[in-house]
Formats: sequence, structure tokens, C-alpha cells
Amino acid sequence: MSYSTITRCVNDHAFSDRVLAAIAQEQLTRGDEVNPGLLSANTVWAVASASDVEAAYASALAANNPDPGGDESVITDGMILSHVQGNWPAGTP
Repeated sequence: MSYSTITRCVNDHAFSDRVLAAIAQEQLTRGDEVNPGLLSANTVWAVASASDVEAAYASALAANNPDPGGDESVITDGMILSHVQGNWPAGTP
């Protein structure tokens, strides 16, 4: 795991937008009062730090993928959703 890769992933706008979309959709599904924009600031780090996400992003960088954070074949929506759900704030539905 590389802190450099995690940082690049977090600062990848396509990736962070996808995490925000997952948070917004999950918030609507749960019907709770979580503000997706506020939650994404912390959650994007947790998702990027997940070993499967970090490894996939690192592999895409090594392969010179021009859009690793936006490429759904690198980091799937299911991977993002799984980590968003796993890092959902305690005490919310």
C-alpha cells in the first residue's frame, strides 16, 4: 500500500465524484439526514485507502491508464459502494 497512490486517488476528481455519487445514492436509499457533500470529505479517504481500491488504482497507474479514477473497469461501482456502506456513520439507518 502506498500513501502516494492513496493521495493521487483522493485527488482524482473522477474518483472523488464517483464516491460522492455513491454517498448521495446511499443517503437517498437510507432516507437519513446525512449531507453527502460533508460526508464525502472523510469517506473518499477511507475508500481510497481500502486495499482493493488502492491496489487497482496503483495497477492502473503502472499501466499508464489515463483515467484510473473514472474507469469503471479499474475501480468498479460495487467496490466503491461496498466501502461507502462499510464506512457509513454509526447511528444512522
